[in-house]
Amino acid sequence: MKKNFLFLLVLFASITISAQDKKNGVFDGGYIKNIMEKTAKWQLKNPRHKPTDWTNGAFYAGVFAAWETTGSKDIYKALMALGNDSTNWIPGKRWYHGDDIAICQTFIDLYRIEKKQHMLRATIDTVNKLIAKPYPVKGIETIKWWWCDALFMAPPVLVKLGLETKNSNYLKYSDNYFKECYDLLYNKEERLFARDLNYVIKNDGKDRYEANGKKIFWSRGNGWVLGGLVRIMKELPADYSNRTFYEELFKDMCARIMSLQQEDGLWRASLLDPDSYPGGEVSGSGFFCYALAWGVNNGFLDSNTYRPVIEKAWIALNGCVNKDGRVGWVQPIGADPRKNFKEDSWEVYGTGAFLLAGSEVIKMYD
Repeated sequence: MKKNFLFLLVLFASITISAQDKKNGVFDGGYIKNIMEKTAKWQLKNPRHKPTDWTNGAFYAGVFAAWETTGSKDIYKALMALGNDSTNWIPGKRWYHGDDIAICQTFIDLYRIEKKQHMLRATIDTVNKLIAKPYPVKGIETIKWWWCDALFMAPPVLVKLGLETKNSNYLKYSDNYFKECYDLLYNKEERLFARDLNYVIKNDGKDRYEANGKKIFWSRGNGWVLGGLVRIMKELPADYSNRTFYEELFKDMCARIMSLQQEDGLWRASLLDPDSYPGGEVSGSGFFCYALAWGVNNGFLDSNTYRPVIEKAWIALNGCVNKDGRVGWVQPIGADPRKNFKEDSWEVYGTGAFLLAGSEVIKMYD
């Protein structure tokens, strides 16, 4: 608890100092490019999971954004090595699982530059299996994406692939699967997503409430949903028939998320019980910062309303990067927000979220 208190004091101090000179501090374009390159390179040198793991789906989305922002040849070389050396452009083995196709977002993004068909072949084959075959759970078909993080992992793959191959069926199936998950997990009253079906099925004996009596809504899961919405909306044509659904969901969630930001600029692991989680959680906060900044940059969110929230978040996120470029205060892998983490807790998806946030914050000050 003492360490958490000290962490908050440091963050408050950094927010005060940085706010006095925003343009020459963490909002300077040169600074943002440097910190993105530094954190990306630290994480590339410190891998933790197999390249096709879902964690790297989020990380490499951030790495690609870092390359787009900085133009770093070293970062682009690392991106190409992911495909050519580490994966042979083949996603994970579970064709039916959103986790195992998350990395395909980066494969498609790189294909758009290199235009080499072998980079896309395995992604097409895997997505075709996903659509054609039932989810193999005891021989019974179930919805494809039953946990909220999947909305970052899988729909952007289908949307990108549909546009790249000019196959509208991929977009249609993405819409259908997304809405199945939305109907299952989205709480319209709270304007937040439950983590998975275990938090919405009744009478299963699970504790789905926090110490203050509020329902459990995980910061990281909702961050991944908002990040996924950005990555879908960036792709969909302006006249796409279902685009309004995504836009309205995005704006509703952003308004709710804005109201849940804490004084230090971060969001807590469990959104509705911040007092039980004194340390800010960086991966969820990074995705929120990314989504809000993208919303402002693209005219979906009011700048005067959301800019202070974004600035506060970006300052705080930078306070969680150590001198080596390691992004800390990231909650570890799990299916529940109630996992301890601290300053030196890191995960690749935390760095990915930080990089995505930086890629949009820098555009606010061009």
